[in-house]
Amino acid sequence: MFEEELAFAARLAEEAGRIAMRYFGHEFEVRLKPDRTPVTEADTAIEAMVRERIRERYPGDAILGEENGLEGEGERCWIIDPIDGTKNFADGVQVWATLIALAVADEPVVGVANAPALGERYEAARGAGARLNGSPIHVSTADRISRSFIVHSDVAEWLAGEYGQALREIVLEARRDRGYGDFWGHMLVARGSADVMFEPELATWDVAAVQVVVEEAGGTVTTFEGEPPGHGSSALTTNGLLHDEIVARLRHAAAAREDGGSR
Repeated sequence: MFEEELAFAARLAEEAGRIAMRYFGHEFEVRLKPDRTPVTEADTAIEAMVRERIRERYPGDAILGEENGLEGEGERCWIIDPIDGTKNFADGVQVWATLIALAVADEPVVGVANAPALGERYEAARGAGARLNGSPIHVSTADRISRSFIVHSDVAEWLAGEYGQALREIVLEARRDRGYGDFWGHMLVARGSADVMFEPELATWDVAAVQVVVEEAGGTVTTFEGEPPGHGSSALTTNGLLHDEIVARLRHAAAAREDGGSR
């Protein structure tokens, strides 16, 4: 249904990758935004290019980008993260990507995650399945936490929160765990290499594209509470088979903590 938009997003992501690779591994300016997160010359150059191309091709669509906010209004909105994993990018680590999504009536329907330093491009549109470098991908069949491979963002972020104890117990029960943050952890779940990804807080531009890819690969993306992800919410990505159990355990932990704090 969104084949044209998916092809357009993929072309934009490829062009963004060429811009990013001109900077990656070289010296460039890195500055801190008011929220203390880094932004590079590559971020601003990529977002400017993507915005320009969208205005030319779909002038009636809104655009939401990490660096320059919301432009326009309407039912259709393109969502851009010019470089997801900016800290990795600045440190010379290859795990970063340009994320481009299209949402219709606030539902992400197209998603592309292009990681040129890894040689990986993930893409999906609603009803069309998910692909990695043109080949179909699907989530794993692990049906028990004890059989699962869990990936997560920075340990300090999620251990310190209200779900810290429950997350620790789940990780200890799992077959294996590793810290693979940003888009890549979610994509590892989408392609069946990992089974669960925890992230305590994501912006809309962090989650929109990866949500489409994961769900079209057969997985599930919600908040830790099992609700649809939103700006500033947590994100739990699973192969679907493990999702309900993990959400139930997280809810139980939150309720127990709340009861304990009210006494």
